[in-house]
Amino acid sequence: MSHDAPHIHTAQSMPHADSTDSTDSSDRPELPRSMTTADNECARVGESPGNGVVNDDVGLCVRYVDEAIRSRRSIRAYLPKPVPPSTVAEILSVASRAPSGSNIQPWQTYVLTGEALKRLTTRLLEAFNDPAQRLLHQEEYAYYPREWTEPYQARRRKVGWDLYGLLGIGRADKARMHGQHARNFTFFDAPVGLIFTIDRHLEQGSWLDYGMFLQSVMVAARARGLDTCPQAAFATFHQVISAELRLPETRMVVCGMAMGHADPDAVENGLVTERAPLEEWAHFLD
Repeated sequence: MSHDAPHIHTAQSMPHADSTDSTDSSDRPELPRSMTTADNECARVGESPGNGVVNDDVGLCVRYVDEAIRSRRSIRAYLPKPVPPSTVAEILSVASRAPSGSNIQPWQTYVLTGEALKRLTTRLLEAFNDPAQRLLHQEEYAYYPREWTEPYQARRRKVGWDLYGLLGIGRADKARMHGQHARNFTFFDAPVGLIFTIDRHLEQGSWLDYGMFLQSVMVAARARGLDTCPQAAFATFHQVISAELRLPETRMVVCGMAMGHADPDAVENGLVTERAPLEEWAHFLD
């Protein structure tokens, strides 16, 4: 998830940046028609699970789903093109099919557009840009470990400086680092901002469920030609968000997400992140 935070207390410290990008914009093929309307091939196949029939419809579904996953990247600049509320509602409805333990469905989602989005981003920027206010805010859960080990530290450093390299931000340029981090709180100028919350009394298992729901949101968005950026940075300013959205005290802010149409001319959207080869993390036992 995106933090883009300028932690530069030591020479070895690196800015946080999202590690969930997957594909370069230059080789992202256009997805075919929406998977939900492509002659209903996928829907027809889904009606008969386990029938053992492999046909062209199955191949088409595999291609659509794989491409939606592979083309998902964390986009940090958007066009000022609105997204119809009905499209967002459809994405969330599809994503709600994500699995959850005992089907408790722990997700609560707030969709912000227009003036509601402007009000929240204004409040967040006021808190972030004021050093005195910023010190008063802290996330309610630990997203990252207190101490980094390998290979995670090296991966984190690389993606952080790869992003800042594209933007031309030097390691000593604290002002521009701060400015880039601040863009988190405008949802990177996306026309749709999403805030996700969870009931406080739920345990770690529900957070696993939530991750599957968030991935489903992002994949469903890609299937409709939209892009997203999951943003853990919002959790730091949960008090601002709770006040603006009038959240009940029983709710905890999990993260935010930008959603919209990627700006193809923005250099930051050219970020390409690596994935470890399969043999480093997949263990096949027979």
